Amino acid sequence: MSNCSIMSIFEDGYCGVKHPHLARLQLHGVSFTDVHEALSFLDPSRLSFLDLSNSSLCDFQFLLNMTALEHLDVSFSRMEDDSVDLIGRVGANLKFLNLSNTRLRSAGMESLAGFIPIIETLILSHTAVDDFALPYIGMMPSLKVLDLSNTNVKGFCHMLGNDQEEILSLIALQNLTHLERLDLKETQVRDGALQPLSCLEDLKFLSLKSDFLTDVSLLFLSSFPKLKYLGIRGAVLTSAGIQSFNPPPMLKILDLRDCWLLTEDALLSFCENHPQIEMRHEQFDTGSTAQIASGNASSAHGTSRTVQLKPKWAKMSSPPSRFQKEIFVDERRKYSREELLELQFSPLSQVSAR
Repeated sequence: MSNCSIMSIFEDGYCGVKHPHLARLQLHGVSFTDVHEALSFLDPSRLSFLDLSNSSLCDFQFLLNMTALEHLDVSFSRMEDDSVDLIGRVGANLKFLNLSNTRLRSAGMESLAGFIPIIETLILSHTAVDDFALPYIGMMPSLKVLDLSNTNVKGFCHMLGNDQEEILSLIALQNLTHLERLDLKETQVRDGALQPLSCLEDLKFLSLKSDFLTDVSLLFLSSFPKLKYLGIRGAVLTSAGIQSFNPPPMLKILDLRDCWLLTEDALLSFCENHPQIEMRHEQFDTGSTAQIASGNASSAHGTSRTVQLKPKWAKMSSPPSRFQKEIFVDERRKYSREELLELQFSPLSQVSAR
């Protein structure tokens, strides 16, 4: 059931059974006249899958008897820190928990620490959690998927009583030895904060998107032995940085979208040096990097190779002209990182992009 108003489920029993044995209940976007009354005819101890995403609920006391829950989705609901404690009380069997777009803060995560011991997927995107939640997350050793995108995580925090001394907060995740997927998009993570992640040897998917990241971050991202997808979107990466990047040995996809400083030549050079990696960037059409890397039959005979670039970047073929080809000088090299970021969003930049 979804996007409806519910008064009761199995009212007065079902087929003569007072408490029908229901294992899966999907109630996306529903509203309840009285949630306790509506669920009163179910056997809560048999329910293993519960989806309450996009619901208008603010009272979650009914969770207390759902001790068999393995999958719980309360995303886009009005769940707050006080209600998270109810999840901890029934979290012994919980493997999937989606708290995205709720009113959760770091204080609420303390209620879960040690109470969801076999949790494998934890989604906290678009919440107010910050670096102080990371030690509690680090107490969930079975985690395989962790989504912290669009949160207040910075990768650094201050010692209590000492606002001057910063410590690396992501070090709290080093015990998550089974972690395979980590999403840190749209956070304020900086270059140096990534260093503790190198201990996550099972990591296969790492997604970053921040204009606080520079070429320095590439040094820390070369050491993941099993990494297959690496996204460093919106970073201040330079052509020199990407050309000197030594990608992880198992890498299949490198997503550099929104890295606007990278030049076409630098991207082409990387693709030629690493033909096994699919490049994602605004300058390339889908699948073009495979063609760039492999070339075509004509290239073996000394003829030029065709590259599929998006129209705004394409080099259009034309007959010989009496004018010499203009030499292009990359003026971006003259500016500092801060000046480049200001230029990116300046009115002049918007005009030149048209």
